[in-house]
Amino acid sequence: MGTDWAVRLVPPEGLDRTAFQTAIEDELTAIIALFSHWDPTSELARFNAAPAGFWAVSEPFWALLNTALDLADDTNGAVDPTLGALVDLWGFGPPGPRPDVPSDEAVAAARALSGWGVLRLNREARAVQQLGGVKLDLSGIAKGHAVDRVSDRLTALGAVHHLVEIGGELRGAGVKPGGHPWWVELQQAPGTPAPRTAAALFDMAVATSGDWVRRFEVAGQSYSHTLDGRTGRPVDHGVASVTVLADTALYADAMATALTVMGPEEGPAYAEALNIAAAFVIRTDTGVTEVVSPAFAAMAAEGA
Repeated sequence: MGTDWAVRLVPPEGLDRTAFQTAIEDELTAIIALFSHWDPTSELARFNAAPAGFWAVSEPFWALLNTALDLADDTNGAVDPTLGALVDLWGFGPPGPRPDVPSDEAVAAARALSGWGVLRLNREARAVQQLGGVKLDLSGIAKGHAVDRVSDRLTALGAVHHLVEIGGELRGAGVKPGGHPWWVELQQAPGTPAPRTAAALFDMAVATSGDWVRRFEVAGQSYSHTLDGRTGRPVDHGVASVTVLADTALYADAMATALTVMGPEEGPAYAEALNIAAAFVIRTDTGVTEVVSPAFAAMAAEGA
């Protein structure tokens, strides 16, 4: 996935480091084989390159794609698994970075092949329709999904106390030796006015979406890797980062992206309506400010 992973755990008797490392690497290898758009042999890459028609997919691929489509529907496309053509066009996909900004015509052409509403499923055959040129990109939830899979695998092996991180997405279960929680420092956008913040991940996950993580600059204008499928362009509304705390890393990952796309007004309103624990860092004409949802504020108050 182009990033690092790290796991801390309290092992049960009878299993050593090698057993856990092998189990973790097996999970990650399986996920890459399914969902990597960088590996041309992955199931996702093969679908993206397939000619028009319905193509049967594996059960784990089908399950995650359906989850992604449900999230797209819930957020009105603020998180969308069908934006691969736009991701490639803006230089954030396998073709690599670009030296300029794509034309309006190129953006319109990529948008015509994007949008979760264009995807048709044959549920009886467990098949997905490829219109010809549609490119799936599940990177908005794949890291969170991987964190959850590794966490579940560790629990199944008896390591019920652990902390899993993949590229800044974290999930904690149980406690450290001595009964202390898994404390983690939350990622913060450069220039945020908020003090350094730590969260105790007791059976909880956290994810952060930030515009400083991946971006490129042309003629003094910065373009973030977070794309809004509704416009076909990188978000540019002042949201520097969104951090979400949730029960699963997949949901935290998805909502961090979705709330970023929604923007400085719709995002906090959506988080409040759905009781999502989210912290926004927003750049304004008068400086950088932080906005937290009621659910996030309540968690902070409990931990104070």
